[in-house]
Amino acid sequence: MELINLFQSEPIAFITAALVLGLLIGSFLNVVIYRLPVMMQTEWQQQCTELLHPESINESAEKFNLNTPRSRCPKCNHQITWYENIPIFSYLFLKGKCSSCATPISPRYALIELLTGVLTAIVAWHFGFGWQAGAAMLLTWALITMSFIDIDHQLLPDSITLPWLWLGLILSLFPVFVDSHASLIGAAAGYLSLWGIFHLFKLITGKEGMGYGDFKLLALLGAWMGWKLLPVVVLLSSLVGAVIGIAMILILGRDRNIPIPFGPYLAAAGWLAMLWGHDIVDAYLSYSGL
Repeated sequence: MELINLFQSEPIAFITAALVLGLLIGSFLNVVIYRLPVMMQTEWQQQCTELLHPESINESAEKFNLNTPRSRCPKCNHQITWYENIPIFSYLFLKGKCSSCATPISPRYALIELLTGVLTAIVAWHFGFGWQAGAAMLLTWALITMSFIDIDHQLLPDSITLPWLWLGLILSLFPVFVDSHASLIGAAAGYLSLWGIFHLFKLITGKEGMGYGDFKLLALLGAWMGWKLLPVVVLLSSLVGAVIGIAMILILGRDRNIPIPFGPYLAAAGWLAMLWGHDIVDAYLSYSGL
């Protein structure tokens, strides 16, 4: 109770606690980002084996999930100790190398921890202590996870999009961000809008412009923020995606036929809309004189 009173009366304390919590969560998100796609692929392979070659199923295979086995160096199999897994500080202390074999550790791990900590602190600063901040943190962590999985594998896992879609609908019953009416319409409009664009693009070009995971992600954002902010999300994500895509083609020489994941742009636009969507709409209406 005293801690709650402290967070309510001292915003700096809440923001600091949110930063620390975000750093710790970021360390866990690194595990999810790496392991969840591997778990999905393993499950698909097991299902195919059960269907096609049930006699060759290996019951003694080592378990691989978010908890097992313990994190280890991919080169020397050195198990990561707790003091080597402190967000940011362990990376700096180890100078970005394995303590056993000195193999370089990707700085992305520390960057994801830092990104998660900073965005969590921003959420705490924007909403203040309360249910909105707690819910917004959950959404922030899910969006970060999905973004990096999509960057790595061009995949938005149903095991994240669907639970968070339902969570957004449940939150609308109270309501935390929007009421149920706006949430239901937002979820349906989010899914059907990209679904319609997908089939129209495929009809015209014969190509698939995006994946079904993008439909679910926009439906998720619609469930959390309501249908009124969907145009903001779509416009922001399309603008940023177009600018970055063109830059990658012109500056980095990326093959234009290689698909660019759209999920990270939707996630970034959705996060911005959650915090400042209504301000963006009001500023646009004021500027346009409407």
